[in-house]
Amino acid sequence: MLQQNCKVGNITPIEGLNEAFSILESRYQHFNELAARSLKKDPLRGEFFQAKAEQLKKLLDELGV
Repeated sequence: MLQQNCKVGNITPIEGLNEAFSILESRYQHFNELAARSLKKDPLRGEFFQAKAEQLKKLLDELGV
């Protein structure tokens, strides 16, 4: 069996603010979609995703996007 190495905790740095904004925007859209799907089936989970989306929206507004 061959030895396999895994770099646990290895991260890729974000290059520039534009990339950071696009990542935050995509996460905001993702949480909005999850909230919309979850509200009908599981209202508590939907509210959780809505709160996360609102936090990201507030952060994006503060950063000026």
